[in-house]
Amino acid sequence: MINLLDPLYAAFARLIVARGILFPEFVERMKLHYVNAARQMAKGKITDSRLSVLTGLQRRDIARLRDFRPKPSKPTHLSRLVALWQTEATYAPDGKPQVLPKNGPAPSFEALARNVRRDVHARTMLDTLVETGTVEVNDTDQTVRLRQPSYQPLAGSEDQLTYLANNIGDHLNAATDNVLGYQPPHFERAVHYTHLTPAQVAELKAEFDTGQMALLERLGQKAAAMKKLSSGDAQDRFRAGGYFYRTTEGDS
Repeated sequence: MINLLDPLYAAFARLIVARGILFPEFVERMKLHYVNAARQMAKGKITDSRLSVLTGLQRRDIARLRDFRPKPSKPTHLSRLVALWQTEATYAPDGKPQVLPKNGPAPSFEALARNVRRDVHARTMLDTLVETGTVEVNDTDQTVRLRQPSYQPLAGSEDQLTYLANNIGDHLNAATDNVLGYQPPHFERAVHYTHLTPAQVAELKAEFDTGQMALLERLGQKAAAMKKLSSGDAQDRFRAGGYFYRTTEGDS
C-alpha cells in the first residue's frame, strides 16, 4: 500500500523542502493528523490505547496531542474582494464587473476594499492586485478594471500556499472519501494521454482553460445568488476546481 502512494509523497516532499520545513517539524505535525484520523475512523470506545494501536504512536504523544487543533486557513480578503466585485449588484449591476473609480463613495474600488477589510488600506490591496495582474489601473481617468475573474497570488507567497492547502486538501479529501466507499461519491475525473507533441498539448490546454474558466464563472455567479437567499441553517460548503498538468515523459 505504501508504495502506491509514492507519487503523493514525492510531490509533497518537493513542496515542504522548498519551503524550508524540516523533517522533524513535518513528523510532529503529522502525528496530530494521525491521531485525528484515527479518532474519526475508530469504532466503539475511543481510548488512548486504541488510538495507539491504530497509529503506532506512543500513548504519551496521543495524550499530548489530544486537545490540540490547528487553526483552519481562511480565504484571503483579496479573494473575497474580487468575488464581491463580480456578484454584488452595486459593482456588477448587469452581472459583469464594472470599471470602478479608484477612490470615492460606492461604487468605487476604495469603497469595495473598505467593505471587505477596514483594517487594511485600500491602496495596499490595490497594489497587490496590480502586482499579481488581477486588476489594471488607468492613470489617465483614475479607474480600476478587473482583468482576472479570480485573485491569483504571487508565486511562493503565503496566500498562494493557503490556496494550495485548501484546494489540494479538498481534492484529496474527495478522492479519499471515494476510495473509502463513502456515499454518495464525489465527482473526481481526469483525462490523460501520452505521446503527444508540445504543440498538441498546448492546444488542448488552451481549450481546457477556456472551458474550465467559463464553468467556474457560471458556478460562482449561481452560488453567490443562492447564498443571498440562504437561511440561517445553511451550513454546507463546496469547492469545485480543475487542473492541467503537463510534463515530458522521463522527467522526474
